[in-house]
Amino acid sequence: MRILLVEDEPTIRDALQLNLELEGYEVVPTGNGKKALELVAGQHFDLLLLDVMLPDVDGFSITEQVRLSNNEVPILLLTAKDMPQDRIAGLKRGADDYLTKPFNLEELLLRIGNLLRRSQRVKGEAPDLFEFGNNKVNFETYEATTWRGETIALTRKEAMLLKLLVERKNEVVSRNQILQAVWGYDVFPSTRTIDNFILAFRKYFEKDPRDPQFFHSIRGVGYRFSWSD
Repeated sequence: MRILLVEDEPTIRDALQLNLELEGYEVVPTGNGKKALELVAGQHFDLLLLDVMLPDVDGFSITEQVRLSNNEVPILLLTAKDMPQDRIAGLKRGADDYLTKPFNLEELLLRIGNLLRRSQRVKGEAPDLFEFGNNKVNFETYEATTWRGETIALTRKEAMLLKLLVERKNEVVSRNQILQAVWGYDVFPSTRTIDNFILAFRKYFEKDPRDPQFFHSIRGVGYRFSWSD
């Protein structure tokens, strides 16, 4: 899970980053609101943790800008203001939760965990054993049985990409989301690399790979797994 941490106070930002990373999150920190908007536009994040009082673009404005194009990513605001009207203002702009400073670290981690779980439930988590069109995939063992009855072993990257597509079934998943979720921010494969994975899925699971029923490439946008339960 990737978290964008926006906090202009270096000591607080460093402490939060350390504790979040100890919990297993990948954290991208910044103290600049304009930089935060650039990061959100160019990368995939599972949660935004925003300080409200920033020197350039404040947390309320960041929230408003993000919500113009992204209604899914959870946003948790941190602020020294504890008046009810301040909390209401943040929630009206699209924030999912609000925590006042000074806060208890354990409470912050619980709120982050709750937001992420809620977000994943909305997206729809793929079950460990998933069946579609007489194909079966076990995401725990990376084994799959094709519609022909053949048993194949998926690579870890294949299983990760397939699970992402299944979780977002019938939605277009952008290349950027795939890069962040499967390869990580520091490794950028070419579009052709992702295409090759989709071609492999068609070879495994489609009765006619040239006329795919499940795995679709959306030119210039991303990829979609189509399936109706």
